[in-house]
Amino acid sequence: MASVTLTNVHKVYEGGVHVIKGVDLKIADGEFMVFVGPSGCGKSTMMRMIAGLETITEGVLRIGDKVANDLPPVERKVAMVFQSYALYPHMSVAENMGFGLKINGMPSAEVKAQVGKAAEILQISHLLDRKPKALSGGQRQRVAIGRAIVRKPDVFLFDEPLSNLDASLRVQMRVELSNLHRELGATMIYVTHDQTEAMTLGDRIAVFNKGHIEQVGAPMEMYSYPDNTFVAAFLGSPKMNLLPCHVMAVDDETLHFSVSDANKLVIPAAGFAAFGKKPRKMTLGIRPEALTWSQSGPGLHAKVQLIERLGDVQLIHAEVAGTDQVVCLKAAEAGQCCELGQPIVVTAIPSAIYLFDEDGKAV
Repeated sequence: MASVTLTNVHKVYEGGVHVIKGVDLKIADGEFMVFVGPSGCGKSTMMRMIAGLETITEGVLRIGDKVANDLPPVERKVAMVFQSYALYPHMSVAENMGFGLKINGMPSAEVKAQVGKAAEILQISHLLDRKPKALSGGQRQRVAIGRAIVRKPDVFLFDEPLSNLDASLRVQMRVELSNLHRELGATMIYVTHDQTEAMTLGDRIAVFNKGHIEQVGAPMEMYSYPDNTFVAAFLGSPKMNLLPCHVMAVDDETLHFSVSDANKLVIPAAGFAAFGKKPRKMTLGIRPEALTWSQSGPGLHAKVQLIERLGDVQLIHAEVAGTDQVVCLKAAEAGQCCELGQPIVVTAIPSAIYLFDEDGKAV
């Protein structure tokens, strides 16, 4: 296996379209790294540059201890699993998995042994004689992964491999990919726009936005300590509530916020020692699970707009009085009930409040 190192990597297409803007990243040998971000942020382009399917305009790519910028794809010892599976319809599962080995001149007996071993790992040995049209989506994805495994690459690249599967099968395949990573001990790079996949699969996550990386870290580290409002809103389902506000007053014990003329909020100053004494515009961040509601008392006044009942929990969406902002609360389904249009008072766990400055950076 091998590490992957990106140093000041840029990608500029004809016409001056700057897609990747100076990415620096070190992916350790044996690490499961996830590239996550919205559509068009550059994560798939970054993956294709690592694979050798796109040229690097500027910067250095190292796979292991080799500079790989000018190496052809076949010499990079990487294997890519695509969203579309890319299976040959006229070949059996065994033939699809062993095709790359066959054209490289490997003896048939050895190809059969390698395919059999990979099929056993993926639990598809009983499918080796079938054609792709006779397989389900999840089975086709296993075949595509098996085709990568038999090549024994230094680095596995996954480009949104589960996006064509239904929700329950995606959950199952996430578990199987995690198990596969542990069994192979391989370096894996996984591209997705699904933050749930990112949180559940990655040893670390790199959050992409407009061609650069906003933050890199372990999933729960980034969930708990986002560097900015983009990461805070992107990681988490439902996403973090972000409320523009104005700091009216600061003393040694409390911070006084105005969310609107009708809504004031006071929180303990503890934890924001570096905040300073100067009133300013800020953004208040609160996770849905850190909010509670009541019918009266201090807090943010709001009106219930929507209730999503998900079985064990309910998501309550409420418009904050005096604003067009809607906050989401996560509450136990068996707990206190509210009705559409009902006025409520929303309060937050003080220790779970985040503050971001005018540039969107965490305070």
